[in-house]
Amino acid sequence: MIYLVDDDAAVREALAMLLATYGKEVVTFSDAAHLMAHMDWARPGVLILDLRLPTISGLQLMTQLSARGISWPMIMISGHGDVEACRRAFRSGVTDFLSKPVDEHVLMEAIATCEGQLAEHLARAETAALLAQLTGREAEVMELVSKGLGSKEIAAALTISVRTIDSHRASIAAKLGTPSVAEQTRLWLAAHR
Repeated sequence: MIYLVDDDAAVREALAMLLATYGKEVVTFSDAAHLMAHMDWARPGVLILDLRLPTISGLQLMTQLSARGISWPMIMISGHGDVEACRRAFRSGVTDFLSKPVDEHVLMEAIATCEGQLAEHLARAETAALLAQLTGREAEVMELVSKGLGSKEIAAALTISVRTIDSHRASIAAKLGTPSVAEQTRLWLAAHR
């Protein structure tokens, strides 16, 4: 999903048509207020924001989105960009800053980069959600499993029975959706980098 915010109707229409030819699903908005009111928050995507929007600038919109916990990849576009605006955009977390008229290939490269970032973000969020299901004790067990300890060693370290450890490990496998210790460890380590 691509969310495009630009106050110029001709630019919105041209970019939406261009992106559609690449098979991208695009939702367009004329200003920040429309985006905030009608965005599908449950469908993460790539944001393409015009730097100069009426009432609220693209940079101010980024700040509002960040305050709502939205950290999706963003591309800033502008027909009036200067070095200072570009610097502020990158400091605010924008993935790319493109000048209008936007070059088709440069735009698609920027979107591909953003889609990769979004996939990583969603994978981290999914892993965090899986690990959040673990009880405190299961998290302790999983931490020791990730260090390569076996059930007997974990039982000794936590001063509980091997049978209890095996019960926790079965519960961990069910909650993480995999019996593979290697996959469980990969998930744990990915979340604790």
